[in-house]
Amino acid sequence: MYLKKLLMLIILLASSTYSIAQITKAEKDSIYIQQVEDHKEPDKVLHAEPLYIDLIRDLGARKGEKEWNLGLGLTDNLKFDAYEALIEYEWAPINRLGFEVELPFTFYSPQSGVSRDSVPSNSLNSIKIATQWSFFVSEPMATSMAIGYINEFELSDFSNFGSPFIKGNIYNPFLVVAKRWGNNFHSLIYTGPMVEQNFITNKFHTTYDINTSFHYMITGTRNFIGVEFNKTIDNSDFDMTIRPQMRVGVTNNLLIGIVAGIPVSRENERFSSFLRLIWEPKHKHK
Repeated sequence: MYLKKLLMLIILLASSTYSIAQITKAEKDSIYIQQVEDHKEPDKVLHAEPLYIDLIRDLGARKGEKEWNLGLGLTDNLKFDAYEALIEYEWAPINRLGFEVELPFTFYSPQSGVSRDSVPSNSLNSIKIATQWSFFVSEPMATSMAIGYINEFELSDFSNFGSPFIKGNIYNPFLVVAKRWGNNFHSLIYTGPMVEQNFITNKFHTTYDINTSFHYMITGTRNFIGVEFNKTIDNSDFDMTIRPQMRVGVTNNLLIGIVAGIPVSRENERFSSFLRLIWEPKHKHK
């Protein structure tokens, strides 16, 4: 009798341990998704955001969210190296509406044997202001959609700074559609025209961008690996750069993104690299 009770107890403990292990694995598989989609605030779907062509604010942004970004990049061209640096601040004053201000710089270094006069002058490229509104957010479908607009005041390079101060403007409306497949796989398309107006000649030039990205987010974390396909159509010319990338969380509110650039059909550009530091100050939840 005693042996029978002991055997039943062992079976019960074993089955309980198995159930707990199964629950823990299931919870772990979606732990970060549950943190984002907590149902305590307006709906929001967790999406992996591309690191090179990043969004103005998270899709389905919630009031009070904010983020600082510092970007550093290097592009190897045939005649010179281009060093990029940017600083940007983005925030959400109300639910689902985001704003961003960005200052992008470019510094140039000629390749060996190339005259300094033959490369572009260093510059604060522009002052970029942007907004983005998430008009569709569905947690059951794990899908979000947004429209946005970037206005870029182009500035004269440092050698001609102030003559004029603003030399042109870029008008860039865009559409974003993102879908998460299961818990880990993410896809996103970011597309729209870029209309550049030169204030000196009063001429307009239009290109069209189609940026697609695919990511795999590591279970229970904010870390991911993925790739962007940045495509530009300029009349009959087509350029594409493939950007494999990864994002790693250092602390709860500090992330590092690492991007490589592989040009497919660019005549003058070779390999490039880009590093993005992302800091998210804490904000109050409802």
